[in-house]
Amino acid sequence: MGKTVRRLDYTLLILVLFLVGFGLVTLYSTSAYNGLVKFGDSAYYLKKQFFATILGVGAMYLLSRADYHMLAGLAVPGYLTSLVLSALVLAVGDSYNGSKRWLALGPLSFQPSEFAKLAVILFLACMVSRQKTKKNSILALGAVLGMVLPIVGLVGTNNLSTAVIILGIAAIMGFVSSPKYLPFVWMGGGGIGFVAIFLSLESYRLERLAIWKNPEEYEKGFQTIQGLYAIGSGGLFGKGLGESIQKLGFVPEAQNDMIFSIICEELGLVGAGLLIIVFAVLIWRFMVIAAHAEDLFGALIAAGVMGHIAIQVILNVAVVTNTIPNTGITLPFISYGGTSVLFLLSEMGLALSVSRWQR
Repeated sequence: MGKTVRRLDYTLLILVLFLVGFGLVTLYSTSAYNGLVKFGDSAYYLKKQFFATILGVGAMYLLSRADYHMLAGLAVPGYLTSLVLSALVLAVGDSYNGSKRWLALGPLSFQPSEFAKLAVILFLACMVSRQKTKKNSILALGAVLGMVLPIVGLVGTNNLSTAVIILGIAAIMGFVSSPKYLPFVWMGGGGIGFVAIFLSLESYRLERLAIWKNPEEYEKGFQTIQGLYAIGSGGLFGKGLGESIQKLGFVPEAQNDMIFSIICEELGLVGAGLLIIVFAVLIWRFMVIAAHAEDLFGALIAAGVMGHIAIQVILNVAVVTNTIPNTGITLPFISYGGTSVLFLLSEMGLALSVSRWQR
């Protein structure tokens, strides 16, 4: 093992700050009409997102300066807290657009499922690294990965897409930590079966499959069709920032899950492609940090964050382009969502902290 050096990954930091800035500009362009119509303030969504972003940048800075080894002691309490919060959502959570995903604390509300992603990354990084020091058994690793199934079940009750993301994060972290490949084929099959059971439990989930295949035949396929119109009308270079037509009430809640379609309309295929390249470089930096991490705990944290961002970007773009059924997944750093940007930036702080201890 080479000498450990302290060197913050400034490439990662610059990429994150660029995405945050681009996200705020794009969010204002996309949400100004909805904010003016619903709240009489074109900057309504921007103000709320900016406030959460400030908190997130502060959390990122503090975590990047901290010794990530000290956070191992918070892994289990953090995971147990996520279980409690997710259970509270089922009992006393607030609903929005038919989905019960929020907990209210006075005037503030947040989604515990976003915290659960961060908690699972830290929990699995801690447990897998401890298990590896004792015995290198695939069964032991499978038992550790199975410990996240309770949070998957709780979250998946009202938020199947986030449950799939958490399962994906766990699978990637397990895959990175194990030299064996075949057992993960069986785990993948089990994960698909788990998702299939969840799909069959609620009729509206099966309806989404039908809408995906023939969106023009269903009223709920309106959002998908309008999103595709936005993508198609953008052409190669787009209509220009702020010039989207589809965001004027045609794409429902354009500032949320479907914001990538407005990016395609305003910035065209070239602009959307450059954004995807930025995400690809960001994911590559996580791989570099994981490869040069001082220990397995740090490598797994970086791998977990990488998995989270990669899965969410791929699924969001796939949903917007109707490659997969609509699952309500946001585009990291870009879509509106205060809880999301707060915990995403916290994850970036963890990755930056790992980057400060490199081989």
